Amino acid sequence: MKNSQPNARILVLGYGSLLSGYGLLAERRGGKSRLVAVDAEPAVISNARRGLAKPSSHGGYLAMDIEPLDRAAPITARSGLDAGGAAGELGALLLSFDRASAPLIARREEYDPAAFERLLAAADDAHLSLGEHLLRLAEQTRFDLLGYRRALRDMIGYTSPGYVFHPLPVSDGRVAIAAIGSGFEGSGDPSVVSRRREFGIERLHSLGSALALRSPAIDRSGQIGYFAECLLGGLHGIAVGDLMAEFDAESDWARELGRGLRAAAGGEGVRFLAATSLSARRYRERFGAADPSLAALLNGARVG
Repeated sequence: MKNSQPNARILVLGYGSLLSGYGLLAERRGGKSRLVAVDAEPAVISNARRGLAKPSSHGGYLAMDIEPLDRAAPITARSGLDAGGAAGELGALLLSFDRASAPLIARREEYDPAAFERLLAAADDAHLSLGEHLLRLAEQTRFDLLGYRRALRDMIGYTSPGYVFHPLPVSDGRVAIAAIGSGFEGSGDPSVVSRRREFGIERLHSLGSALALRSPAIDRSGQIGYFAECLLGGLHGIAVGDLMAEFDAESDWARELGRGLRAAAGGEGVRFLAATSLSARRYRERFGAADPSLAALLNGARVG
């Protein structure tokens, strides 16, 4: 029997500021772009690397982006905490949202809400979840990112200069969507210049290399604050070791990052439950101790 409401819930895979309650509730931005999920579970992304790349629409800093290691294969996910330490595995968060949150999800990712509704309507007509519907398109384009964006632009008459929604198959058969940067190589529409192309962001950056950029002009405080939002996911056991790989305790920004993490971490437990609608019991069942990669930074910031 076909599901009459395949998109009553929207499954989103978060890998940046959506990893933390602080980020989901947009506390650093005064609640602007606030999102509240109806459920959440830890996850691991495979065949991907992540870094700072997409100029943010919320301030003068680079937001997180992901790119596939094997560009001819899909980026995939599995639920659970263990990233296993394998190359191309990143900690993430699977978030379920009510359909009513669709406009908020779109706006947060610099995507036109009306176009996002058209995507959902097309998936409804096909009796598929949005992720399943987009996966068919990705398969037709052999998972080529630019080819997929072009096909999506042709299908709904729209692409975004910011993020574009891509399907990520989950090992249990579900298909989530994730916001991936419109791309330095193109947005899918020659008339729409991607934000990465506009500002010349050819590669993914660590925090240190992002702060060293001269163009675009980086708001140092905003960039460090955003990065701390992402790292806060590590307090819930989500693997963020890839983000900490180039951490240098002697760098001029390490102390600032520690202070930012400390300022946001105090209420993170309460915020995370509020942002994910999880009970304390369900949270304990699904999530774990802080990711070990954060130890040096947490000790320096005196966060327990």
